[in-house]
Amino acid sequence: MIVWLNGTHGVGKTTTSALVQQLIPDSRVLDAEKVGETLMDISPGLPSTGNFQHWPPWRPLVVETARHVLDYTGGTLVMPMTVLVEEYWREISAGLARHGIPVRHFVLHADRDTLRGRIDGDMVLGPGSPFRLQYLEPYAEAARTWLHAEAEVVDTTHLTPTQTAQQIAAAVRN
Repeated sequence: MIVWLNGTHGVGKTTTSALVQQLIPDSRVLDAEKVGETLMDISPGLPSTGNFQHWPPWRPLVVETARHVLDYTGGTLVMPMTVLVEEYWREISAGLARHGIPVRHFVLHADRDTLRGRIDGDMVLGPGSPFRLQYLEPYAEAARTWLHAEAEVVDTTHLTPTQTAQQIAAAVRN
């Protein structure tokens, strides 16, 4: 099975994924961003798109990477990855379904002020990351139009990462 943690940049997917992995037996974290980083390392570079998710190979490579890892290890993959383009989510989820891989899709949500505060206070990537801030509106649009209807929404506004992980792990167990 795959536990996909979606949500905007800075909401806490990476932190939460590590905690969820500790709570679900026989699980591993697979960050689909690493697939994008591999594509970014191709030389000479692929055509510029501004986001590796726009490269057509990224989506099927995410599916195939997850499938092969699960075939090799079994268990559960916890995958933290922002996907805000509905067409891309449909392509990934349909690809996983074709391989018979069940997906629990969670969206980590926080109100806009909380998100800004988390982004502004991030000492790992740096306070006020322009990259993260530019996704606040696209996330809000995706949440409003399709994303929240396609996933189990976990409002993290007043939760710690540990509480968020516990809520997700409990949902997966039920």
